[in-house]
Amino acid sequence: MVLDQIKDKIKLNIKPSRYIHSENVMEAAKNLAGIYGANVDKAAIAGILHDCAKGRTAKELLSLCEKFDMHVDNIEKRQPELLHGPVGAFIAEMDYGIKDEEILNAIRVHTTGKEDMNILEKIVFLADYIEPGRNFPGVCEIREWACKDIDRAIIIALDTTIKYVIAMGGLIHPDSIGARNYLLLQRANIQN
Repeated sequence: MVLDQIKDKIKLNIKPSRYIHSENVMEAAKNLAGIYGANVDKAAIAGILHDCAKGRTAKELLSLCEKFDMHVDNIEKRQPELLHGPVGAFIAEMDYGIKDEEILNAIRVHTTGKEDMNILEKIVFLADYIEPGRNFPGVCEIREWACKDIDRAIIIALDTTIKYVIAMGGLIHPDSIGARNYLLLQRANIQN
């Protein structure tokens, strides 16, 4: 499927507001891919499809995890909205014919991040965070860093998310902690 076909199909499968967000993420991902020398076409596809499982109920997400034989940890059982990335990767493959593992992995980890993300995973994670429709304290700073230092932008984004989740009394997924710690250790090793 080419990008225009994917866009036409996903537009039918998600809410209009979610589609606008997905288009914004696609454009932000293409921009970041241009800055960081990543594959712009892969960034566009991952960006438009990143939320293809968003909007499904907790019951639907858990049912799809069972259907796809996916491991669901205790945090995801308590906060099933975290599953829309991993489930979305399966939907992107099954319903949209995406076979490229880089694209699928970028969709899979766009919500929590993970340790040692590749450039496409970083781009989609950050594009989802900074797309123009996002409006929260600190987003402008993260947008500025996104164009200069993607790792610094991701660290600030993770810090912001972790503080928010703590304030809301939620559980922090270990993949987010792993992503943050990995980037901080990488930066410390570079500076030493």
